[in-house]
Amino acid sequence: MNDSVHRKTIDLARGLFLVRYQGSNDPINSPVVRVFPDQGHAQNCTILTEPNASDGSLYYPDGALVVSVSHPCRLIVEVSPLAPGGSSVASVAIDALTQGRVPGRGSRDPRADLRVMAHVAGIGDVTDRSNGWIAGPSAPARIEGLSLDWPGKPHDVTLRYAVRSARPQAGDNQFVQLGTFAGTRGRALPLTYVSIELFGPGASKYALVAEAAFQGAPAMRMTGQHIVLSGPSGREPLVGIRLDLEGIGAQAPAAEIPAPATRPPANQTPPPPPRPAPRVRVFRGRPGSEKPVG
Repeated sequence: MNDSVHRKTIDLARGLFLVRYQGSNDPINSPVVRVFPDQGHAQNCTILTEPNASDGSLYYPDGALVVSVSHPCRLIVEVSPLAPGGSSVASVAIDALTQGRVPGRGSRDPRADLRVMAHVAGIGDVTDRSNGWIAGPSAPARIEGLSLDWPGKPHDVTLRYAVRSARPQAGDNQFVQLGTFAGTRGRALPLTYVSIELFGPGASKYALVAEAAFQGAPAMRMTGQHIVLSGPSGREPLVGIRLDLEGIGAQAPAAEIPAPATRPPANQTPPPPPRPAPRVRVFRGRPGSEKPVG
């Protein structure tokens, strides 16, 4: 592949996605953006273009096409110069599309509405709302910022999040509210730290499930109402993230109904009283006997 041609790989879950050519650093000779499935994935997705288009190419900013994914698909976004020596830098956004909920067909699980938007270096803003990876182990790419949204959020719970960039920035480590972009765009400053927490009276009903990939480190997974994602040293760039919510069902123990008291027959000796249960002794392991995980 030509050195001036840039490629990024995106893993898409089942759904409908809008691919938008947002802009480039050369508005006169904007590079060409081509979108196509990776080898072996052509049967999993369909590129929908206007009737006169011959392939999934976008030749100017504000152009767009739709990708219909029937099964998980690996999509390639390729940016190439329009002419020799031209620019090969473009901003491309990938947004999930939905038809919403049909009124009167029951309540939708509010967890399904959690949306993650991440700004991926060399691609632009990528949105996922189907518990899928943005970048990730199979297609690592530096994530420079993110925004979380939860349109179907219950009234008694919300979440907030904070990030830290590779170099100190105003707003690092400061929690922001839903819908707020945290991080940077187009400054080559990947995130190295993400903290997300649930709070509110209803927070105990849910748990965050997060997976993250940091450069040079194995993917990690965390679950809880407050999670912190960072690499082994705290300086590794974030190159993939996946976020979901799960419900926590607290079921009360069944009540015990005492059996009616009965008297033993007159000619029967009452059973002896029960012996006290033996005490349980707990031994504490010697310091240092536990082996670290990983």
